Amino acid sequence: MLSGGDDTLIQIVDAALAEAARRSGPWLPCRAGCMQCCLGEFPITQLDAARLRRGLADLEAREPERAARVRRRVREAVARPAPMADDDACAALDPDTGTCDLYAARPITCRTFGPPVRCESGDLGVCELCFEGASDAEIAACEVEFDPQGLEAVLLREWEEAAGACGETTVAAALSA
Repeated sequence: MLSGGDDTLIQIVDAALAEAARRSGPWLPCRAGCMQCCLGEFPITQLDAARLRRGLADLEAREPERAARVRRRVREAVARPAPMADDDACAALDPDTGTCDLYAARPITCRTFGPPVRCESGDLGVCELCFEGASDAEIAACEVEFDPQGLEAVLLREWEEAAGACGETTVAAALSA
């Protein structure tokens, strides 16, 4: 079971990204139906995996048919030959609506995609669809720190020790467990 610390982390990250979106204004065209960040396989943490599984269980209780569609996409994704193609959609993405069926439970990577975010390398990462024509200074002015106290690392370490699961996984692998 996820701790209240995860809820705190999500509140901190979502508030930081709301501020980034406010600062970014028209430079950030992200909206429902824009699926650029939902294509291809990407690593997620075990904490993200636990949050996704909880989100799918909640969806099954509220909307079993929709949850069944997610489970079908998960099975299809897991059955695909590895590695996943760059144009294969995330298993949580509803291809008909272009929206995430597990949006409230989405991984930190998904929450922070789009606005300028400082990567572990020190580079400033930005979605290729955002900030077209913007200068480096304009992009940097929109950057926010999404986890300034390093709460995610602390929670991840606690989760991995308690659950006995560690290392990165993917959305499909997490939801197939």
